[in-house]
Amino acid sequence: MSLQRFAVLGAGAWGSALACAAARAGRTVTLWTRNSEAAAAMQRTRESPRLPGIKLPDTIAITSDIAQAVSRIDAILLVVPAQELRAVAQMLDDAAPSGTPVVACAKGIERGTHRFMTEVIAECAQTALPAILSGPSFAADVARGLPTAVTLAARDLGLVERLSQALGSATFRPYHSTDVRGVEIGGAAKNVLAIAAGIANGRNLGASAVAAVTTRGFAELVRLGRAYNARPETLTGLSGLGDLVLTCSSPQSRNFSLGIALGRGEKPDGAARGKLAEGALTAPALVELAKSKNVDMPIAAAITDLLAGKLTVDAAIEALLSRPFREE
Repeated sequence: MSLQRFAVLGAGAWGSALACAAARAGRTVTLWTRNSEAAAAMQRTRESPRLPGIKLPDTIAITSDIAQAVSRIDAILLVVPAQELRAVAQMLDDAAPSGTPVVACAKGIERGTHRFMTEVIAECAQTALPAILSGPSFAADVARGLPTAVTLAARDLGLVERLSQALGSATFRPYHSTDVRGVEIGGAAKNVLAIAAGIANGRNLGASAVAAVTTRGFAELVRLGRAYNARPETLTGLSGLGDLVLTCSSPQSRNFSLGIALGRGEKPDGAARGKLAEGALTAPALVELAKSKNVDMPIAAAITDLLAGKLTVDAAIEALLSRPFREE
């Protein structure tokens, strides 16, 4: 089956960037936003307000009608925040053709249900073929056509190979995998851990401390991945270690930037400055999931308590630094 026509649901920075990548790969692309006024403005300016200065190719159609967006397509990129993914996925059960690949492009775990993104898709759009896209990638880089490598995962090897071929180009390189859960764990955990790295940066604890937080955070990510039988190559690959390194080292990361603000003394409710940091929403679900698997994630737990107002930044740092010495 040829995957030529793509619907990209969600016209924020990441959705607009992936629409650009798909168009650059030669695909027919329809970009959907739920707001009709926003759709009209984007049609007029050929620009996403979340990506100022970056023009959308003229070949990308823009609509606020989801039925129109998904009625005659070969695959869907579902690019909405993790905690909003269920609401949009539910629209697809009747609107999308049966057997349509639906690729989750959000990195998180649903609060309350502890569901991963592909599980949410499977529950809401029962005839869909769930997949996940993750890896070290900033929206502005992808939209500009700068070299980027990501991971695409689905249970069916043939499906994920076709998706990778359809979306791949000289500058956007999707590596394929069938380790869906491993890819999802990497994407969800790294956002939470990036907040911790940002706090170390914002508190001026030094580059050594940021490296230590990143490395010990990776150990937590690996422990959770092993509990779900994730493959070692997934955890040390693009969607695991690769994404963690990027997110823990650049202010372009909303989660890292949130951590910097917290480290500088800002309160959790004001530190995000209106920008969505997925890690802040995923943290409680990640820690609860880890506890259910008897996995120790002290850094993620400290971030969860800090965001809930149960710990101060200084108390969180002290708690982590006073843990017993142990074998690495």
